Amino acid sequence: MAVSSSGIVAGLTAAALATVGYLAYQASATVPAGLGRPQAGASPKAGASKAPRPKKDPAALPGGSGQGARVVYSLGGDRVWLVGTDEVVTRTFEVDPSAVDPAPGSYSVTSRSNAITGSDGIPVEHVVRFTSVDGVVIGFSAAVPGSTATPDPKVRTGGIRESRVNGDAMWTFATIGRRVVVVR
Repeated sequence: MAVSSSGIVAGLTAAALATVGYLAYQASATVPAGLGRPQAGASPKAGASKAPRPKKDPAALPGGSGQGARVVYSLGGDRVWLVGTDEVVTRTFEVDPSAVDPAPGSYSVTSRSNAITGSDGIPVEHVVRFTSVDGVVIGFSAAVPGSTATPDPKVRTGGIRESRVNGDAMWTFATIGRRVVVVR
């Protein structure tokens, strides 16, 4: 039986598509965690990743952190600012960073829990979640009295820990839908 040229072309095309599919799968399976994978809700703003702050005042609100009512979280400064609609910082405080960092960008508060046990086994309260990275949920929380306040850096968690007083302020300010801006 003679094979037509269209049959040969169809066979070669199918083989080429299968090869490309296999190579694409292999490439995606070897990408380092977080690289090239979209971050839920992340939409980096121009200048948000630079976040210059005056060296003489580390508590100054980072430039390029947006406008309007928002929570600003500095990855490099381990600090949070609660900013009102009038662009006035109502509170700023230091935090203990999570083991897994969110990418710089703009997010929204997606869920909250008054009291839970964190993924590291530590009881926490006033949990304000805003994104996830490779299955690890990222959010702010305060350790309850009697528990270890600082998360174990060896455990892959997304809990950004704050004091109970600051956790109360975050809980009141960061309601569902509130913007959270992450800067470097």
